[in-house]
Amino acid sequence: MGVYLVSVTAQDWSQPGEDGYGDVAAALKTELVRRGLPPYELRQAAREAPGWFEEKVSPSMDGFVALCGTHLTEADSSALLDWTVLIPLPLEEEIVLPVGTAYSGEETVVAGAPQVLALAERLADAVELPVDAIPAGENLALSLWFLEGGAERTARTRPGPWSQDRDAAFYVALYLRAAQYSLHHGCPMTYS
Repeated sequence: MGVYLVSVTAQDWSQPGEDGYGDVAAALKTELVRRGLPPYELRQAAREAPGWFEEKVSPSMDGFVALCGTHLTEADSSALLDWTVLIPLPLEEEIVLPVGTAYSGEETVVAGAPQVLALAERLADAVELPVDAIPAGENLALSLWFLEGGAERTARTRPGPWSQDRDAAFYVALYLRAAQYSLHHGCPMTYS
């Protein structure tokens, strides 16, 4: 059990009720149109990824929050940390929707993947994260890399600030890979 950061399929994005995100999708479409922006629509045939993104959110976030406080403004930290749904569209600011999900309570905060990616890249640069050595794309590969020795082995040959707080480095990599996945596959991301 636990909390996972996952990609949302086209079927789940369109399905209303507890088992889907159709209510969030409809509210987001309405809000984007109200703001004069094009609606976000996830098309099944064109947007389905061959697998899905799933990473367990388990290490302590204390070091990551401190890292954000050191390298990001308060507004940037909020943009990186406070969303419940990430979409592959540029958004000037987060969109708060009066629709809850099982993990978001009374409202859903939607952020744009391009903005989250830029913030995660800034943190990755700050801690000299060896991005080319970190897995991407396979379910739980990132979590397992950090938990089962991949990060430790890489730290021996590529030490840097990232290796001094691997829990913080995990979250930098998690947000980086989630935003990349969202943009590459055109799909939303959320917590489950």
